[in-house]
Amino acid sequence: MSMSEEVRLDAGDVELTITPENGCRIASLRVAGTELLRQGERYGCFPMVPWCGRTDRGRFLNGATWHRLPLNAPPHAIHGTGRDTAWRTVRAGRSEAAFTYDLAGPWPYPGRVTQTFELSGTSLTLGLGIETYGDSFPAQAGWHPWFNRVLDGSAVEIDFSPEWQEERGEDHLPTGRRIAPRPGPWDDCFGTPDGVDTTLTWPGRLELKVTSRVPWVVVYDEQEAAVCVEPQSGPPNGLNTAPRLVTPIDPLEVASVWTWRRL
Repeated sequence: MSMSEEVRLDAGDVELTITPENGCRIASLRVAGTELLRQGERYGCFPMVPWCGRTDRGRFLNGATWHRLPLNAPPHAIHGTGRDTAWRTVRAGRSEAAFTYDLAGPWPYPGRVTQTFELSGTSLTLGLGIETYGDSFPAQAGWHPWFNRVLDGSAVEIDFSPEWQEERGEDHLPTGRRIAPRPGPWDDCFGTPDGVDTTLTWPGRLELKVTSRVPWVVVYDEQEAAVCVEPQSGPPNGLNTAPRLVTPIDPLEVASVWTWRRL
């Protein structure tokens, strides 16, 4: 990817690289020269929009109309269309930027998605907004960061206190039962009605907090190279089980803040 296709922000000793052509994902977040995110065109941190996680067999109902999405994680549709789309750069300053893309096929409803970034020397604030150009539709928004499991020889520890865990069926979808949180490893969704508040600690190196007012977080730590802490506005398959309608007067707007300190 050429330099012209990257947007770089910096604040103090922190450098953030965004690739709008590759799903408007964060390709790199470096704090004092240390890369926090797993590298690779599928990794970094990508937006999950207009749905998060798996949608059951790619089908969802809006009113009386069934819609079908491409099965990009057979037998399901996963993580939305935003990560596979080239976004437009609306503005890019030294430490803040904004990007948009227009919802179109395979998503059945026209609308606009906006993603914003604000960087400081100790934090990153992410924003996602979904607007409709016409009919109301159910939607979700969230982020899927891939944090490096090991930083400078120190392996990450994850600390969070959800109110419940969504029981996961063999099809990887929530069954609808809420259970007491279980020990990892996880590829699971957790309920956080008071908001997401998860701390990643690389002992002796860095502490990073992921916070958001959204009431759900998926934690994925089954991979050797990285761990994922994914704040999202609804659970997997939520287009069907917990639809949040985007209407002409009520867009969906979510935010997440990452804050860090060196240890």
